[in-house]
Amino acid sequence: ERQLVESGGGSVQTGGSLRLSCAASAYTWHSYTMGWFRRAPGKERENIACISDIDDQTYYTDSMKGRVFISGDNYRTTVYLQMSGLKPEDTAIYYCARFSDMGNCRRAAFGSWGPGTQVTVSE
Repeated sequence: ERQLVESGGGSVQTGGSLRLSCAASAYTWHSYTMGWFRRAPGKERENIACISDIDDQTYYTDSMKGRVFISGDNYRTTVYLQMSGLKPEDTAIYYCARFSDMGNCRRAAFGSWGPGTQVTVSE
């Protein structure tokens, strides 16, 4: 049974915005770190952003910094990724995952993953 489920993906035109959600069904992410990643066709998985429950510390990858914002609800059951200024090269499957700490999130190590949601950006 999936414990993380992403939603909010879809098709948008260049310059558009999307808000992805990641809902935890069996647990909260209190004391954990959550991250968003993506895998574009033919490319390696890429870290986009991480957020820590401990101190709300955030991390953003340089390639998307300024165009994405990661946040979580107060109950620590859902994590969001607000994306704007989308480009065709942002087309990918977007995944969320839970990690024990920020270091593991940035390395994408030992995470619990959702199935992903497709984002397609057209010209």
